[in-house]
Amino acid sequence: MQRIPVQNPDGTPAMPTKLARAKKWVEHGKAKWVKTDLRIKAVRLVSEPSGRDTQPIAVGIDPGKMFSGIGVQSAKATLFTAHLLLPFKRVKDRMESRAMMRRNRRGRRINRKLPFELRNHRQERFDNRKQKKVPPSIRANRQLELRVVTELCQLFPISKIVFEYVRARTKEGCSFSPVMVGQKWMIAQLEKLAPVRTLYGWQSASMRDHLGLSKSKDKSEQSPQSHAVDGVALAASEFVGYLKYHRNNSRGADWFGAVNVTSAQFVVIQRPPVSRRQLHLMVPAKGGNRRKYGGTVTRHGFRKGDLVIAEKKGIQSIGWVSGDTKNQVSVSDFNWRRIAQFTASKVQLLYRSTGLLVNCPQRLSVVGASSAVV
Repeated sequence: MQRIPVQNPDGTPAMPTKLARAKKWVEHGKAKWVKTDLRIKAVRLVSEPSGRDTQPIAVGIDPGKMFSGIGVQSAKATLFTAHLLLPFKRVKDRMESRAMMRRNRRGRRINRKLPFELRNHRQERFDNRKQKKVPPSIRANRQLELRVVTELCQLFPISKIVFEYVRARTKEGCSFSPVMVGQKWMIAQLEKLAPVRTLYGWQSASMRDHLGLSKSKDKSEQSPQSHAVDGVALAASEFVGYLKYHRNNSRGADWFGAVNVTSAQFVVIQRPPVSRRQLHLMVPAKGGNRRKYGGTVTRHGFRKGDLVIAEKKGIQSIGWVSGDTKNQVSVSDFNWRRIAQFTASKVQLLYRSTGLLVNCPQRLSVVGASSAVV
């Protein structure tokens, strides 16, 4: 049975409840529906509840380079699963394009007829070969994960965050993979939300196998079995553990604790691939002029990334605003492929842009067989 988030009258998270019970609350005026940035159904209580006691709820994060998985788990049920499409490649390509444009622009303003010492070269400001900051592409990945977890902490009373930590033997100053870069920065940010515990990859794999969760070999597959199951396994480790024991006549190790993995809502999340505002395009147009490019503002009151419903020739389509012309609005699907251009008067707003594209391919997803461990 699906469970949805519940908020107290002041907006703080309470323990989730079953969807059928929430509908009865709304019918009797005890609660009202609220919109969430993750497009999760949620209710807010109208009056103060009899108590605010909560039970432990954990969030599991399986970070990656191109994809990440997130799962929310309590001892009794799986509450939420998500598959994140990370912006690593897009941010990397844009940073390379920006560097090339800056290099060309600097070259155009240098008067090469002057002696070298009199040319308008940019002065050295700092040593850009020794940097300790997180690279933009990695930072964008971790910020998307952080944004989703922050939203979850506003919907569920999260008591623990379990983060999969990548460790490898490397030379000093060298990184094993992009996933390793920025791990400490990410953990420091997560600790501002809730206590953080780390697990290694082999530990999460062992937990996943023990719970009977199947994992897809296709990492790009937008299904719970690709990465969300790892998030569920990480979160479930808060309630189940493989511990050593020592008794009078024996010693060994065994599984302890109890957890129940159930069906839960599954969503796919990514950032809208909107180009930042540029003064002009890279290549001049006819006549030497460049048209304006990028930005999130349109001429019809919509913003790029708004979820809208549009009508054309009697057919209605739901998608996200991706561009505009003088009289029309471009609407695209989740993969940012344009569905069509619609007359602006026939486009209606559903959700304002939150900086996230959330696709719900399956309202209820089965991440694995229901399993309990004692």
